[in-house]
Amino acid sequence: MQNILIRSVEKHDLRLLDKALRALSDELGDQHPASIEFLEQSGFGSTPAFYALIAKDTLCGAVVFSPVMSTTLATPGLYVSDLWVAHEARGCGLGKRLLRHATDVSYAKWGAKYLKLAVYDGLQRSHQFYNRLGLAERQGETTMVLDKLGVEALRGEK
Repeated sequence: MQNILIRSVEKHDLRLLDKALRALSDELGDQHPASIEFLEQSGFGSTPAFYALIAKDTLCGAVVFSPVMSTTLATPGLYVSDLWVAHEARGCGLGKRLLRHATDVSYAKWGAKYLKLAVYDGLQRSHQFYNRLGLAERQGETTMVLDKLGVEALRGEK
């Protein structure tokens, strides 16, 4: 696992990123409607909605992250939407390396000085991993989501 290279996803890597994200969705029992075309449009347009890194010797990890801003912290940050490490690569520090690289990239691109993510309640090992890295639940905060249909209704499209 020492020869694992972590690098930014380029257009020609979108099949690999899609494969990693599908593996993550399968592990979580989530649906995965995102396509390679969606990833290309969202990540490589004039204003990218996300940035991504992959870890390869063979594909063994990926992280997807976006800019976020906090007025209460008075700084921009990064929101990690997806972090996946293949079963055979777990326990060797790859997840931490992926997050470290994501913080480096986001600091260089938009000055990010904090990291935010959401963890599914039932994923005890994930909670333990993030706690070991120093992440903690933010008291008094609940993540809320307005889905696609809700956004369309809010915009007056429905």
